[in-house]
Amino acid sequence: MLEPITVLIADDHPVVRQGLRTFLDLQEDLEVVGEAEDGEAAVAAVRELVPDVVVMDVVMPKLDGIEAVRRIRDESPATRVLILTSFLDDEKVVPAVKAGAAGYLLKDIEPAELANAIRTVNGGEALLHPTVAAKVMQEVAERDRSPAAELTERELDVLRLLARGLANKAIALELHVSEKTVKTHVSNILAKLHLADRTQAALFAVRERIVE
Repeated sequence: MLEPITVLIADDHPVVRQGLRTFLDLQEDLEVVGEAEDGEAAVAAVRELVPDVVVMDVVMPKLDGIEAVRRIRDESPATRVLILTSFLDDEKVVPAVKAGAAGYLLKDIEPAELANAIRTVNGGEALLHPTVAAKVMQEVAERDRSPAAELTERELDVLRLLARGLANKAIALELHVSEKTVKTHVSNILAKLHLADRTQAALFAVRERIVE
């Protein structure tokens, strides 16, 4: 028979801890080896017990779940942390995942689903509530978005011509606008892209494939 998956429950509500322990202890392949009532106690318990999985709330006294996850991952990389909480706030979701949580689920989950979630994260997979997954993907998309996305269509037109080596007067003739308007566009482009001069702007346009 395989060794059971050892579980530590970290939550500041005794009733929640007791409810989780009662159900998880009924699972033949899961063994609750300890409980913690705050983040600091959770980190200390992991240090002592080295459980396979920690089921942990986000909002706890002394040390919140996010910082606790970070410390647990630093001290015990083999221990997987499954966040089980009532909160779907952006300021908690993404930081928890970035800190190293292997899963992020809500407390309205069915008990059988929670047991399966513990098995899943213990097996090395990530498990996120669908809304959490969407928030994480949005964060990644925003982080990876090119700075060029901040430019208007007209500014992109100016940048393309600038990258071809055209001066403001030539760009103005090409776009049928005043030279003063082009100068304003160039200033906006440099400011938005945090570039020092036209040469850097031209290199940026090539690097980002705005022009060949």
